[in-house]
Amino acid sequence: MAGLDKIIEQIIEEAKCDAARIVDAARKEADAILADAKNECEAFEQEASEKEKVMRELQESRMQSSVEQQRKIAVLRAKQEVIQDVMDEAYLALKQQDVTVYFETIEKLIGAYALAEAGEIYFSKTDLERMPINFEQKISEAALKAGGSLVLMNEPRLIEDGFVLVYGGIEENCTFRALLDAKKDEFQD
Repeated sequence: MAGLDKIIEQIIEEAKCDAARIVDAARKEADAILADAKNECEAFEQEASEKEKVMRELQESRMQSSVEQQRKIAVLRAKQEVIQDVMDEAYLALKQQDVTVYFETIEKLIGAYALAEAGEIYFSKTDLERMPINFEQKISEAALKAGGSLVLMNEPRLIEDGFVLVYGGIEENCTFRALLDAKKDEFQD
């Protein structure tokens, strides 16, 4: 039986060695799996950190862009207010001129806006009543310099100041407010 005990003992020893090898291999495999998992976790953390950094930078950039846009809008509004104030002051200055200077201004405007064709010119009731005696001749001379002619119409238009030119049924509004509004767009640009 001693031989049988030796065989059993040898089988048990071999089983213990095999078990130790299997356990050692399992530990190594588990350590490798844990190392891979740890590396993946670190990679995920690194990726998440980079994404967070990019998102934070993007958000900061958007905030700066928004702040800059709001600043530009505020500056634009301020410029528009200044332009409007200047235009309002210019309008009041034009309206408050004495009659002689007022009609000299009108004469210059006729020279600037008269076309090289036959037309009609209309004024407000107030301007028709206070128009200088020789002003109809000045209208004709200003139109003639532009290569055309204008006939002063005695029927008043419902305008505050300035005049309206009519060429072949097409009207050109030359009131002070209309002329200043047209220039306002140029000033704003």
